[in-house]
Amino acid sequence: MRPDLPAGCGAKLSGVLCQVHPAGQGIRNAPPCVNGNTLPHAIAHPRAHQPAFTGGFAYAAVAVAEKVRMMMTKIVILGGTGYTGRLIARRLLQYSEAGVVIAARNIEKSRAFAAELNQGFAGERAAAVYADAADGRSLTTAFNSCALAVIASPTTTQAATVIDAALEAGVDYLDLQLSSKKLAYLQSRAEEIKSSGRCFITEAGFHPGLPSALVRYAAAELDLLESAITAGYLNMGSDLPWTEAVDELVEGFKDYQAQVYRNGQWTKRGSYDRRRIDFGDDIGVKNCYSMYFEELKQLPEMFPSLKEVGFYISESHWVTDWVVMPVLFVGLKLFPRSVRPLGKLMWWSMGTFHRPPYRVELIVQAQGVKAGRPARLLAGVSHKDGYELTAIPVVATLLQYLDERAARPGLWMMGHFAEPVRLLADMQRMGVRFSSTCASIMQP
Repeated sequence: MRPDLPAGCGAKLSGVLCQVHPAGQGIRNAPPCVNGNTLPHAIAHPRAHQPAFTGGFAYAAVAVAEKVRMMMTKIVILGGTGYTGRLIARRLLQYSEAGVVIAARNIEKSRAFAAELNQGFAGERAAAVYADAADGRSLTTAFNSCALAVIASPTTTQAATVIDAALEAGVDYLDLQLSSKKLAYLQSRAEEIKSSGRCFITEAGFHPGLPSALVRYAAAELDLLESAITAGYLNMGSDLPWTEAVDELVEGFKDYQAQVYRNGQWTKRGSYDRRRIDFGDDIGVKNCYSMYFEELKQLPEMFPSLKEVGFYISESHWVTDWVVMPVLFVGLKLFPRSVRPLGKLMWWSMGTFHRPPYRVELIVQAQGVKAGRPARLLAGVSHKDGYELTAIPVVATLLQYLDERAARPGLWMMGHFAEPVRLLADMQRMGVRFSSTCASIMQP
């Protein structure tokens, strides 16, 4: 087991996730990117790509060179003065040597936050720049001096402008946005992204982002993966502030889909599934409702032994579930521009009626085969702050990106790009609670 990983976390790095054919013929069961790339051998086995001479001097030279390269890397955060953008900036400075550029429409606010960061972290690694997501020229100027642009602002309506600016500036890209229109536009530019050598990572964060990463973690822990059900519990309490990111969440309900993969095929578009899922501990058993994410679609291709996969969201308080949410869905159909007031209604309900335990949790319940016997795996992540559980997976993914060997060209889902064992270990290091148990299933 790697010494930097927590006990029980991904001891089997050479398992299903990272199996390699002889003589460098490629990786078996490695996740494809959106346009068909696979993980290179260096990602699956990074230690194999260290210098052949492993004396102390050589190892130190490699470490120094990587630290210098990371220090030269600047990451611009569009929406860097927002709630999630601030969390990403702070954690990037805390856990990496990279610099951050805070980009927002209010340049004074950006400068003030950059100055605050420079007071709190050594190296004067924070700067500020003006950028407006609706103004392509300002975006290109802001992106020009950086290696990667993180899109942490709720700007899905300007997604095409932002994506075009990133390509024009020749920078890599990561977004935290859930939007079918944005994803379709990215896919239409996928060949250009790949041919230009750019690395674009989309749909990063809690969900989407972590569900497929947890499924891939389960595949790494089991010898054969047959079923993987992921489920989310969101109960953030009244202390979590409303932000404009809620607008984006509500926008996503306009295209709400709920398909699951069962018996070798996806259920029909427009259908949904309900099941009772045991979250354990103080949460217990909850009614959960299916929710489809595009990142799930490729999982049966990655793991052909999969017979069942899906994501489910837990019930909350009856007022939210049976009064507010129906009003929200009907309101979006009748008044498509009423996103903000409907979002504030939903947020008010979640903060008013919900009862403890207050936290955000995501679990995977997987079944398959381990050591020749049927086995069941349960793994999960949780945090009391939903914004933190959005920002931390992003930063953990960026730590892998900052490893030069991981910055591979193409269009990727975050849950497919990030190596899941390291992802979860880095998230745990940043304060996320992570647990994983695997046990044989007793035969009758």
